[in-house]
Amino acid sequence: MIVADTSVWVAATRAPASEDANILGQLIQSDDLLLPLPVRLELVAGLARKDRKTFTKALTALPVLHPTDETWTRLEGWVAPAADAGHRFAVTDLLIASLAEDVGALVWSLDTDFRRLARLGFVHLYR
Repeated sequence: MIVADTSVWVAATRAPASEDANILGQLIQSDDLLLPLPVRLELVAGLARKDRKTFTKALTALPVLHPTDETWTRLEGWVAPAADAGHRFAVTDLLIASLAEDVGALVWSLDTDFRRLARLGFVHLYR
């Protein structure tokens, strides 16, 4: 299973003929893509009003990952070791990473913060 970060969705939307858009489409078609709740919220918030209803309806086809107490506990446990190693992360990125870990999914992101999370052993990357 794969979790695509908001950065992947934005890149695919801006360049529908790109490799990223093609791979994202393949993951959706093969039912290998999971949608973390924070990514869904960021996507919906960034949509133009005229596109929101159609895109939101299309997103309902994807399984949405919701945080549990375990998700938050894991995330909280990552903060101090990350800070001790000189890293600071947005709570949204930590939440997406922890949601992926909840289900053993790989994370696909164009955001370099996820590479840093992977170097710390908090997440496993798809690409």
